[in-house]
Amino acid sequence: MIKAIIFDCFGVLAEDGWLPIKRKYVGDNKKLAEELADLGKQNEYGMVDNESYVVKMADLMGINSDELRTAMGRRVPNEELFEFIEKELKPKYKIGLMTNANYNVLKDLFEPGQGEVFDSSVMSFESRLIKPDKRMYDLIADRLGVESNECVYVDDQERYCFAAEDYGMQAIFYKDFEQFKERLRKVL
Repeated sequence: MIKAIIFDCFGVLAEDGWLPIKRKYVGDNKKLAEELADLGKQNEYGMVDNESYVVKMADLMGINSDELRTAMGRRVPNEELFEFIEKELKPKYKIGLMTNANYNVLKDLFEPGQGEVFDSSVMSFESRLIKPDKRMYDLIADRLGVESNECVYVDDQERYCFAAEDYGMQAIFYKDFEQFKERLRKVL
């Protein structure tokens, strides 16, 4: 029986600032998404320098290039996921945070209310452990007061999901919010 759900930070609870901008200004516009993807490939191949890339992207989306540049350079809380955790998961499960981070993400990245959804956390800077060290997975389970086989671990890095499974946890490889919800329903 699952009693705890443990989340990674970067790529799961915190996403690139580009993603909310993309949802807001691109949405389901397939033509625009294709144009941006093509521009991205040109940038990756060195055909368009970074500054021109940002300016052209902003022009295509109809936004200020400074706003886009700022968004692309920061991490932001995954608001949709936090709302789901607070409303759907927190009432039924213990919620943990386990991440390789060199600073206190609870204090410095998330809003106070967001940090309060976690029953416990293990961060590499404070534990002096990094994933995929088994001791880190054991430590978060211990801090949550559950056994490893009572946990679901969520990460955007497959290797850390495989490690969680090797250590007795169930794992969900996070790709996006909708995929996560569908996979979690099957696990629970």
